[in-house]
Amino acid sequence: MCLFSPEEHRHSLAALYAFHYEISRTRDVVSEPMIGEIRLQWWREALTGGREAEAMAHPVAGPLLVAIRRYRLPTPSFIHLIDARVFDLYDDPMPSIRDLEAYCGETNSAIYRLSSLILADGRDVGPADSAGHAGVAQGITNLLVALPRHAMRGQLYLPQDLLARHSYLPEDYRARIGTAALDEVLADLRQMARDHLTTSRRFLAQGPDYLKSAFLSLTSQMPMLKAMENSSYRAFETQLEPSRLAVIYRFWRAAKTGKI
Repeated sequence: MCLFSPEEHRHSLAALYAFHYEISRTRDVVSEPMIGEIRLQWWREALTGGREAEAMAHPVAGPLLVAIRRYRLPTPSFIHLIDARVFDLYDDPMPSIRDLEAYCGETNSAIYRLSSLILADGRDVGPADSAGHAGVAQGITNLLVALPRHAMRGQLYLPQDLLARHSYLPEDYRARIGTAALDEVLADLRQMARDHLTTSRRFLAQGPDYLKSAFLSLTSQMPMLKAMENSSYRAFETQLEPSRLAVIYRFWRAAKTGKI
């Protein structure tokens, strides 16, 4: 995605996206939650000045700190993102739809907002409406794509209030039992993602064109949501891996036409 952004901002955007990747995969690279907690605490300290020399020597933290200073990026946004990712380390269920949206906002929406600030060279970019909705759309879509992996290790991101509304039991989820009730839960979440995606695009269209390259990843969301509605789709079995070439083509086309 950085390749479709102005050259002078690519290095900083790459540092931001690398940070997001490092934090989001914490659960995947640790053997137990406490180790993950320690890993995330290192990042908190690195970004708040507690490990200055160590952080500057780190291949991701160093360039990120340079970007934070250059563009005056708000450190609390990074800390809130790290704090939200603590949820990933444990198998506690997502309490409600509101909690799910908040989780997606603290994680994915924050990245859209921070990348927008980089593209604006640190200037105020106005309300965060587009970034907020974009992050929730992407967050829900990504969690649906990752559902087979999450279910296998007992992680439940499907909101409990939504499960209760459709009478789908968490026990059935953990046993990976697909039912009509589960289909209804997933359909509701896909519609939520679509609604947020549509709203984000509306706000984005009202903003300056130079911010659009921060939102190129939205071009992959609708195809993924549509793939989940294929008759062959099985929630606990289907692995949805978009073609790298197709993703790059969507990015290129969106960057060329300005239509996200």
